[in-house]
Amino acid sequence: MFERISVDPKICGGKPCIKGTRIPVTMVLELLEDGLSFDEILRDYYPTLTVADIRACIEYARSLIEGEEVYFAEEAVAV
Repeated sequence: MFERISVDPKICGGKPCIKGTRIPVTMVLELLEDGLSFDEILRDYYPTLTVADIRACIEYARSLIEGEEVYFAEEAVAV
C-alpha cells in the first residue's frame, strides 16, 4: 500500500521510515508541525528526499488515524 514507507525491525527500532533511508516518518511530520515548508525540509534537512516522500509521510499518518476505531465512554446519568 505504501511504496515509499517501510517498516523494518532492524532499522530505527521498527519505526516507519522513508524507504531506502533511516529517516523516520515522525521526523518529517515534526518538521511540518514546526511550520516548515516542503522546500525548506528538502533544502535544509533532507536534500535526498522528494516531495513525494514528504507526501507519503502525511498519507501514512492519515491512514493510521483513518483506520482507528473510536469508542465513547457512556456518560454517567444523575439519579
